[in-house]
Amino acid sequence: MFRPGFAAFALVLPASLPAQQRPAPVEVVAELRGAMPTGVTVAPNGRIFVNYPQWGDNAPFAVGELKNGKVTAYPDVATNDGARGAARDHFVSVQSVVADSANRLWVLDTGAPKFSAPVAGGAKLVAIDLATNRIVKTLVLDQPDVVLPTTYLNDVRFDLRQGAQGVAYITDSSMKGPGGLIVVDLATGKATRRLSGHASTMPDPGFVPTVEGQAIMNRPAGGAPSPWRVATDGIAISPDGGTLYYCALSSRHFYSVPTALLRDPTKSDADIAAAIQDLGPKAPSDGLSEDSKGNIYAGDYENGAIRRYSAARWTTIAKDPRILWPDTLSVGTDGWLYFTSNQLHRQANFHGGRDLRKQPYQVLRIRISTGPVLLK
Repeated sequence: MFRPGFAAFALVLPASLPAQQRPAPVEVVAELRGAMPTGVTVAPNGRIFVNYPQWGDNAPFAVGELKNGKVTAYPDVATNDGARGAARDHFVSVQSVVADSANRLWVLDTGAPKFSAPVAGGAKLVAIDLATNRIVKTLVLDQPDVVLPTTYLNDVRFDLRQGAQGVAYITDSSMKGPGGLIVVDLATGKATRRLSGHASTMPDPGFVPTVEGQAIMNRPAGGAPSPWRVATDGIAISPDGGTLYYCALSSRHFYSVPTALLRDPTKSDADIAAAIQDLGPKAPSDGLSEDSKGNIYAGDYENGAIRRYSAARWTTIAKDPRILWPDTLSVGTDGWLYFTSNQLHRQANFHGGRDLRKQPYQVLRIRISTGPVLLK
């Protein structure tokens, strides 16, 4: 059951591990210049995609495919053209891309450039057939009781076995309102908001992370510092699809909940909250990921590391000075864990208007020798 408190945080340190369990070498997949990326996903056939939200870098496109070290607009330039018709017809500000087991790339569009309220028709899930590179489904998320004026759609997981065409689970990582989980029926587009504002989906009270020796707070040019608090962000799913894992970005908590309760329209938020499991403390992270053996992976943005949760215990599996804010994580069928290192904490809004990011940004990977969860 949900428990608001937890014991002092501790991790297994690399030096205390057997040699075969010590942190894996980190490899550079690509170096990216220009706009700062957030998401990365590796399709079952090995294709790699990244995305760029419109946070102020004036990204020339929102979604791109990585080929031979270069990123080009995907599926085409027109879909990435912000001046192209209604917001439902083009990408507005994409936070996440996730490949599914049916050979599709799903694009999660926040519809909220620069963290504004989502524009009409902008918040959506878009499916692209990777065989034809054409959009095959667009689900606009415009229910006012689900996508709020404060909503920022962050990350998504899929279970294609549920219902007629599957279900998506999405995190709302709002910085101005309640966090929460959003469940979407992929056949109808009907969405339901769950655990809105619940303690497990909200930032930890008083949370202030420290990265590269500095407390991370909003520090606008000429303005007073203020807390930087981000709600539900990371999300992962178990190999059997029965459990959803999630955490707020501004938190040292880590939770799980049965997916059947999230999908059941007869269950109230109180029913769901009673089944939440507090899995104990963890290093604060941005993205989460999962593998076919039931392991959960998380970045540790305070310490430049990647952690693995297995047998109710977190261990360090990678630590490297190049891991500068590990954002999205993705397990490939090739046995590697991919992630972006995007220096998010060095943005100007955290440093009195001074942009301390140093290009290039990187897509990195480490060998984990397991595969992704593919629920089909």
